[in-house]
Amino acid sequence: MTKRKVIDMATECLSEGDPMEVDSHQRGSLLTLLSRPSPFASETGALPMGIFEPLTSLNDQTKVWEVEPLKSAKVLVVGAGGLGCELLKDLAMSGITSIEVIDLDTIDVTNLNRQFLFRQKDVGSSKAKVAADFINNRCPWMKVIAHHGMIQDKPPSFYASFNCIISGLDNIEARRWLNATVCGLVTFDEDGDPDPSTIIPLIDGGTEGFSGQVRVILPRITSCFECSLDAFPPQRSFPLCTIAETPRRPEHCIAYASILLWPKEFPDKKLDTDSPDDMKWVYEKALERANEYEISGVTYMLTMGVIKNIIPAVASTNAIVAAACVNEAIKLLTFCSQTLNTYMMYMGSSGVYSHTFVYERKSNCPVSSSAVREMKVNRGKSLNQLMQELKDGDLRLKSPSITTGNGKTLYMQKPPALEKATRPNLDKALSNLIDSGEELTVTDPVLESISLTLQVTFD
Repeated sequence: MTKRKVIDMATECLSEGDPMEVDSHQRGSLLTLLSRPSPFASETGALPMGIFEPLTSLNDQTKVWEVEPLKSAKVLVVGAGGLGCELLKDLAMSGITSIEVIDLDTIDVTNLNRQFLFRQKDVGSSKAKVAADFINNRCPWMKVIAHHGMIQDKPPSFYASFNCIISGLDNIEARRWLNATVCGLVTFDEDGDPDPSTIIPLIDGGTEGFSGQVRVILPRITSCFECSLDAFPPQRSFPLCTIAETPRRPEHCIAYASILLWPKEFPDKKLDTDSPDDMKWVYEKALERANEYEISGVTYMLTMGVIKNIIPAVASTNAIVAAACVNEAIKLLTFCSQTLNTYMMYMGSSGVYSHTFVYERKSNCPVSSSAVREMKVNRGKSLNQLMQELKDGDLRLKSPSITTGNGKTLYMQKPPALEKATRPNLDKALSNLIDSGEELTVTDPVLESISLTLQVTFD
């Protein structure tokens, strides 16, 4: 077969205009798996989710998306990028018809080499909307609803309406917020046990080059994303003096162009990292500075990586991790097999290798645990110093607000009027504001509706 004929066949197969036909009864289909008893059903695993009941009364015309519980399942895909495109494709081919996808980003030309639901004509359009339209047109049995916007703009009730949530986010803070949101949905009975109907499973997928991971989070039951925050180092930054005076690396030149030059050149315009024109300007200025200091290595792709904190993506890694995520979603919804407990790591740089292990719950996790954190401080430490410690320490909070156990507000970030009224407390010593051993309630946007109880004692 000639190369041209292969290309023509591939183009024909990827045509958006032709709806896809699927034979649900071909050998090894999902229907085969769901219609046979299994010695490895969900109830036999370490994380039993329910009792598997094989399907009955199937005929030659039955489609996989016509059977329960897949027919009525509702799944949210968070992110419509490299991982999100693969997730939507796999969900469509697995018979889960009711899907919603949310993403804030628009399509950039650099996305087209791996995010296969997008075309050249889609550059500048919403990722979520284009991806949803592609899947709906290609797969007539699908009902994908798109949401273009921030995940933080949706109320908790939105996330509570799904049977399962699959995250394809590439941002640590967004993943923390989503994790805190689903954990905050869980309610407890009189005995202190979680209400199963309020537990929305969260499947977290992530890729980095040839490596990837899949994690199953059962809110308030297994460890959560916050429990493993220590495994994600804080985002690296460069000293400003190095950037301005003694650049030694191509990243320093890029940071110089974006942090120092851009505000001088465009004082009234914020750098738009999704704008090809803005990114081209930064790249060209960074290249000029690199040539001035005889530094090599400044490229457009590296510029994108430094500015947007992008890690080079490998399409095959996205495909493998997405398949594992959807595999876990199918198991959670149908109970046909044992649920992953709780973490799978894929390492493809030196071969096809994967490793699974149990990520244990952190006893003092601010999200999955209700434990009171104890903190010893010098009685002369100011409230502002305490807040800085909450930001720089293992909690890695962003904008904490603090009240006492009896309801007294020590500092509140919003609204502006309350922030102004409580601002004088920042410079006061803690001993002048609270008693030793008193409990404080700390809230932060990254923890969504979950509050942290902190018991402060003086040395």
